[in-house]
Amino acid sequence: MSRQFVTEAVMMAIYGQLLIPRSPVEYIVPYTTVMELYELRDSDEPLMSHAEDDQHVKLKIRELIAYFEEPLNSKKINRCLNIPWAKSSGILLGSHAQITIINSVDNATYGEAFDPIETELLLTSQREKVPILTDQFELIQRIIEGGVPVQVFDIDDFDFAMEEETFRSSH
Repeated sequence: MSRQFVTEAVMMAIYGQLLIPRSPVEYIVPYTTVMELYELRDSDEPLMSHAEDDQHVKLKIRELIAYFEEPLNSKKINRCLNIPWAKSSGILLGSHAQITIINSVDNATYGEAFDPIETELLLTSQREKVPILTDQFELIQRIIEGGVPVQVFDIDDFDFAMEEETFRSSH
């Protein structure tokens, strides 16, 4: 059985190690974060603090967009867009990683405390009973401080998060 995480599409571009995990993993990604890739690609704002890193991440974003636009992947994504909370079939990202796109819906459950994408991550995590994987320390803090009933992992703890499920399921 593969480990599952809710995350944003841009995480795949920024953190290449997510695409080459040691064991099977499925990333459940809200569709709005896929659309955000286009905004990030077209933005003049740097995503990373070093110019070389920024160019690399923007290249990876363009590659990810192109991959999602390939006919088979595009067809999988478009199928889930007509029904709220529908999920695409898995889109392979290597031998152990796959993405499932979910047509999540922000219903402002968390009001001002979280932006619309963060709200979609939280709602998807609750609905799917899957932890969130993020690099946003402030988001993790707000989840903990707000008592939001989700499990969340910092991307720096990815290897630990992958092992935790193995530990939990073996007891």
